[in-house]
Amino acid sequence: MKLLYQTHSPYARKVLVMAYEVGVADRLEVIHHETSPTQRNEQVFQLNPLGKVPVLVRDDGTALFDSSVICEYLDSLHAGPKMIPAAPKQRWRSLQLQALAQGLCEAGISVRHETVRRPAPYRYAAMRDGQIEKLVASYDFLEREWSRGEAGAATDVDIGAIALATALSWLAFRELPAFESGRPHLSAWYRAFLQRPSMLATPLEGETVD
Repeated sequence: MKLLYQTHSPYARKVLVMAYEVGVADRLEVIHHETSPTQRNEQVFQLNPLGKVPVLVRDDGTALFDSSVICEYLDSLHAGPKMIPAAPKQRWRSLQLQALAQGLCEAGISVRHETVRRPAPYRYAAMRDGQIEKLVASYDFLEREWSRGEAGAATDVDIGAIALATALSWLAFRELPAFESGRPHLSAWYRAFLQRPSMLATPLEGETVD
């Protein structure tokens, strides 16, 4: 299988971390592709009409996108414990964390548009501040969940944990509003997850091309 990837994408990293965690990373040919809303990548558009990575090209030539769909597919390829739990309570908690991680990335991308990516005359401070408010509220929510033990044990590894760890690592990589200061439970979980082999094997690097 081929994974169209981007070394500075939190969504692409989520997929590759998932592949390592379920033991199928050695079945992937990882191919870096730069994509941007302002620069069309024809190879990516041929497989995903949204022009975004990650895209997984299966052995039969069919393509899957986006990251959540690819992760669910990868979870179907192994016989070990599933990263998307079957038990209802664990399943909905895991999927909720994945959704929150998605929202963190979307808010962070919006902040970057209004601070470094959009030409200065077109930046909208109110949008920036509104998105930062979402980030901080989400950080505080996670700290409360972890402090009460509601987010699952720190040793649990599932799609929610993978999505959250890769989202937080991207926020730190892009120097977006910090989440560790004053949040010891969230910080301790994050620091421990960073040491997993799947995270060490998939470092973020590179700059966005617009």
